[in-house]
Order: sequence, then C-alpha cells, then structure tokens
Amino acid sequence: MSSDMNPYLENKESVVAYAPASSANLSVGFDVLGAALAPVDGSLLGDRVQVKAAPATAESFALSSVGRYAHKLPDDPKKNILYDCWLAYGEALAKIGREMQPLEMVLEKNLPVGSGLGSSACSVVAALEGLNAFHGAPLDEHAMLLLMGEMEGRISGSVHYDNVAPCYLGGLQLVLEEGGVISQGIPVFEQWYWVVCYPGTVVSTAAARAILPAQYRRQDCLTYGRRLAAFVHASYTGQEGLAASVLKDVIAEPYRAALIEGFNEVRAQAAQNGALATGISGSGPSVFVVMKDLAQAERMKDWMDAHFVQNEDGFARVCKLDMAGARVTGSEL
Repeated sequence: MSSDMNPYLENKESVVAYAPASSANLSVGFDVLGAALAPVDGSLLGDRVQVKAAPATAESFALSSVGRYAHKLPDDPKKNILYDCWLAYGEALAKIGREMQPLEMVLEKNLPVGSGLGSSACSVVAALEGLNAFHGAPLDEHAMLLLMGEMEGRISGSVHYDNVAPCYLGGLQLVLEEGGVISQGIPVFEQWYWVVCYPGTVVSTAAARAILPAQYRRQDCLTYGRRLAAFVHASYTGQEGLAASVLKDVIAEPYRAALIEGFNEVRAQAAQNGALATGISGSGPSVFVVMKDLAQAERMKDWMDAHFVQNEDGFARVCKLDMAGARVTGSEL
C-alpha cells in the first residue's frame, strides 16, 4: 500500500482506537448532557477497535469480535453496527475524493449492550476513530461527530449526541445543536468521584423511552429548564454545592426507576454514605453515585457489588471523568 495514499501507514499498518464509556442525561440534562468515564484504577472502561491493513484481494469487509461481551453481538458481521460505520465512512471518504483502503476490523467488546453506559456509542466512536486514523485523519472533528450521531441514531431510532459527544470529545459535554455547533465541553468538578454500577440486567432504550409520558406538566418543564441552567451556571462559577443540589431528575427517573430493581435501595444507601447525588445512567439499568471522598466511593462500590449487581455480567467501578475521549492507543489489541 502506498504511503502517499495513506500517510498514517508510513509507520504502521494497524491502529487501535479506544472509546470510553459514557453516562448520558446525568439526571439534570435529559438528552443534552453526558460525561465520559475513566476508572480511577487505571483500567479501561470502554470498547477498542483495531483497524489493520488487508491484502487488496481480501473480501471488502471483514470483522471479528473478542472481549467480555462479544457473545452478546450478532453472529452475522453485517448485522453489527461496525458494518454500518464502515459503509458510512467509505461514503464520507468518497465525497472528498478518497477511497477506502483494504482493511480488517476487530472489535473488543468490553461494554455490555443495553447497559446505560453508552455501549453502542462506544463501538461507533471507536470504529470511526480507528477508521479515520488508519486513513490519515481526512475527516475533521465536526464531520466525525455528525457521522457518529448518524450511526448512533440507526440503533436508537433517532439522533442523540449525549453519549457519542462525551465518548468522542471527552469530559462533560453539553449538546447544543444550534448555530452549527453540535456540542461543547463545560467545566467539571475534578474532586468528584463517579461510582457507576451495571447490575447485569438489560433495559432497552426503546422500552425506557416508551415508559415516559407523551406530555409533561408545565411545572415539570420549568423545573427541568431551571435546574439545567443552574447546573451549567454552577459548573462555570465553581459552585459545587449548587451543582450537586440540582442533580435531580423530573423528566425520566420518576418513571424509569420502576424498571430498575433495587434502584431505590441504592439511592437510600448512597444518601446514608454522604453522596452528593444519585441517578440513572442513560436509560438504565446502570446507576451513578457522585461522592467527594475516595474511601466513601470505594465503600459504595463494594456495597453495590454485593447488593445491586445481580449476575456475573454486572460490575461496579469508581471513576473520574475521562477528559481525553476517544484516542488511538497503539497498533495491537
């Protein structure tokens, strides 16, 4: 393969891209607020995708899956979202006069499907980040984010950036979709620990949306807007107490809590242990608890491991926010 055609391959014929787990909604920002997560123990909580050169005579698309949750994926590679990513990226390249290079992809699926931790966004972002790096990064950040939103929308039924934006860009993202701006990062409270727990069960995004009312009371809409504005303002002005006090959900949690066995017990335990806030991660069943003290956060994690996790698929992690977002981590899985 000519290095003139693919500058990135001057040194490598394989790239591995990592995309972190994310928590959307964050109680106060339904569909517009999301955070990328990084375990404090240094482990990776997210998917990795390897994109490597293939012979010119190889089949046009080749995908294999490994990882803890690979068995949850479709057997037919063309029913995997990575196939759609490959097609869409090829179309995007064609629009700028470039061609897709012969390649193979390997998905390391480390996030459970339907967990509320941005599993589909994770695969989409890692795949497109890997494809773009492999081809010498011809697509800019805005074009990539649009493509990621489109792919995520094929899974959830409509485009939502509150998982793909933090997963791709890192940190705490406020989805704007105004004035040509999709999403922008807002300041974070670096002293906060985010204890996230996936119980091992599944709540589909479709089911979680179906349980929501078709209409809301005016007072609930006003409360939602007021609290979201207060949280963003408090984030910019460093008012930690104010930010924590408004991390409450009047849009989704009152209805979705019924879908998550043990959620009320988690909330009660968290309150007893000094939590700043507790909420549902994305559409559930994962939950998050915000704490300031690492020892308290570790105790909360251990409690959820013992009392909220229901099977071997579940887990709990103490995290900070992942400020880096998606990135190339090397050449081999």
